[in-house]
Amino acid sequence: MEISIEQVAQLIGGTVDGDATGNVDRLEKIEEATAGSIAFLANPKYTPYLYTTQASAVIVKKDFEAEKEYTTSLIRVDDPYSSFARLLEAYQQMTAVVKKGIEQPSFQSDSATIGDDTYLGAFSYLGENVKIGNNVQIYPNSHIGDGVEIGDNTIIFAGVKVYANCKIGANCILHSGAVVGSYGFGYAPQEDGSFKAIPQTGNVIIEDNVDIGANTTIDCATMGSTIIRSGAKLDNLVQVAHNVEIGKNNAIASQAGISGSAKLGQNVQVGGQAGITGHLTLADKTIIGPQAGVPKTITEEGKVWFGSPIMEHREFLKSSIILRKLPNLIQRVKDLEKKL
Repeated sequence: MEISIEQVAQLIGGTVDGDATGNVDRLEKIEEATAGSIAFLANPKYTPYLYTTQASAVIVKKDFEAEKEYTTSLIRVDDPYSSFARLLEAYQQMTAVVKKGIEQPSFQSDSATIGDDTYLGAFSYLGENVKIGNNVQIYPNSHIGDGVEIGDNTIIFAGVKVYANCKIGANCILHSGAVVGSYGFGYAPQEDGSFKAIPQTGNVIIEDNVDIGANTTIDCATMGSTIIRSGAKLDNLVQVAHNVEIGKNNAIASQAGISGSAKLGQNVQVGGQAGITGHLTLADKTIIGPQAGVPKTITEEGKVWFGSPIMEHREFLKSSIILRKLPNLIQRVKDLEKKL
């Protein structure tokens, strides 16, 4: 579907610098873009591509100043990245095929209730007393256990498993392979050296507008609920242990692990492969770097932490510089010892 550059600018609240009458029909990366496409420039590292790109239009920051001649039209906005994301969302909505209806074979318990315009893929399973809202899409081979509730407009992709009594809000996305409500890792050591499983009787509550990545696992609570607050975004392969609470608008990258009963505040960001110890609290707006190890509670808001065990970002950078110089320092000490 073609749309004019001027219409794109109106859609994202921008102004056109150049020819606004041309049409675009697809979105492409600036370094690969061809005629008839639209791209964006948010990272200064990609600025050289602006002067060679074949894109018909490029979304740039409002105050962008070119250093060379270029042939494309510019759409100037406050935030190119967010504007391009909004454009992608609109493009997806215009081109998406929304599935509806119930494919066979699939199973729905007689006590399950299903809202309007719902899609149930082949081999999906709905247990006893399941409640499904309106416009929900449940793709093939998904298991929805007894007593589960799913809010309006939520998408459950193929192969998702939701254990009994878990609650999922509206406008959520659970990607393939995600497991919600699996038993928490709770075992009591016995005198003979064996471990006795502690019954996990709680559930998982996922609030509205939450995205759960592929193959991410969220354990049910031992008692009470493991909670993922509204707006949280979990990447692929994230492990959330029992009784954890993920705050509103958290962003947690792939392979991060959060141990039991940890409480993360609002707007917390956790880098890939970071490990967070159980029974601690992270203050609002905390940023945890990739591969960081977090062994203690963080009480100050807005701090950035790196390393294992963690230290403040500035101290981490200083330590990294010293560490790189360590072999040379050792050699200097040895040379001094010889002289003495």
